[in-house]
Amino acid sequence: MDSLSEKTRHRSSDLRGISRLAIAATTGLTDLVEALHHTITHVPVMLGAPVPGPTRGITGLVYRSIRGVTHWVGSGIDVVLTQLTPLLGEQSPLPGHEAVLAALNGVLGDYLAASGNSLAISMHPRRDGQPLNLDSQALAMAAPPPTGKLVVLVHGLCMNDRQWRRQGHDHGAALARDLGYTPVFLCYNSGRHISTNGRAFAEVLETLVKQWPTPLEELAIIGHSMGGLVARSACHYGRLAGHDWLRHLKKLVFLGTPHHGAPLERGGHWVDILLGISPYTAPFARLGKIRSAGITDLRHGNLLDEDWAGRDRFERSGDRRHPVPLPEGVCCYTLAATLAKEGGGLGDRLLGDGLVSVNSALGRHPEPSRSLEFPPTRQWVGYGMNHMDVLGRPEVYEQIKRWLAA
Repeated sequence: MDSLSEKTRHRSSDLRGISRLAIAATTGLTDLVEALHHTITHVPVMLGAPVPGPTRGITGLVYRSIRGVTHWVGSGIDVVLTQLTPLLGEQSPLPGHEAVLAALNGVLGDYLAASGNSLAISMHPRRDGQPLNLDSQALAMAAPPPTGKLVVLVHGLCMNDRQWRRQGHDHGAALARDLGYTPVFLCYNSGRHISTNGRAFAEVLETLVKQWPTPLEELAIIGHSMGGLVARSACHYGRLAGHDWLRHLKKLVFLGTPHHGAPLERGGHWVDILLGISPYTAPFARLGKIRSAGITDLRHGNLLDEDWAGRDRFERSGDRRHPVPLPEGVCCYTLAATLAKEGGGLGDRLLGDGLVSVNSALGRHPEPSRSLEFPPTRQWVGYGMNHMDVLGRPEVYEQIKRWLAA
């Protein structure tokens, strides 16, 4: 199949998916996704009014186009093509298009997957923004050639593998340059249950390690936000399945991971006026029971099927998780961020990074059985940072590099 036919096939698939999504959803849902996308990337503080106005540029154009489709569904796929062809044509910047698909999957991913919608993202490893062929010969022919040190980076909610690059920096590329790691980026549907993604990630790692074309000296995983929970879940299910990749796993780094949940999801049970005081949680006031399984898993940090199976995930309930310790024999490191300028103050305790509290990111819990025992030398707190800053701040990278070089 030539490249033009391939692009046409993918474009047609996307258009059919968008048409189905438009039938099932409303413009209000698109408003929600845009609010999340806009707020997380632009708001520097947690308390205060949400940022007014829509997103701009290519991202804003995508959202406006999806809204437009909603009003034209009754006229059929031809109108959808008319509305979206300028957006998805030859000149369309692919990263912007994928960012919106990732956001939609974060909010509606479980529905998209269950309904067979073509917009549902399937889990797959990527490199340089392209799917990675998990075949030993294909991996050996990759450029630059794979090394014996593999690092897999796992993104967070509503994000994708391309969004590890922030402010011109990419942790994976920097580790390749400085420490000789070969970076591989996981792309997955963050709206599905964390345990579902964890089990699938374990299978991907098993195949990746078996097919790695050079003797593997070390496997490391870096998880941002929800990605850290997916990595912990993968370790659990990989152990149950007797997977070999765990034997190679030496280091596990968590960046802003809500080990014990995120207040922004628990806030979904409060009235809209309370949610409205924070630009980070205000969009969730509109979610109600639309929000995905991945989002509701963030209430307490569910890792296992048993944490949610057979229960109404929207009901008010306490923390019913089954405790999952850190994987044995693996050096685990955790990094928290806080908007506070100085440690130990009220802002540190209450605000965290705008999405995740410091205690949750460091694995601290009032119940000893749930607390994750990270040694002091494997904890680090970055001050004056929000949840997304951990992807681009130089001091964060320097800490990651020190850990992985140890």
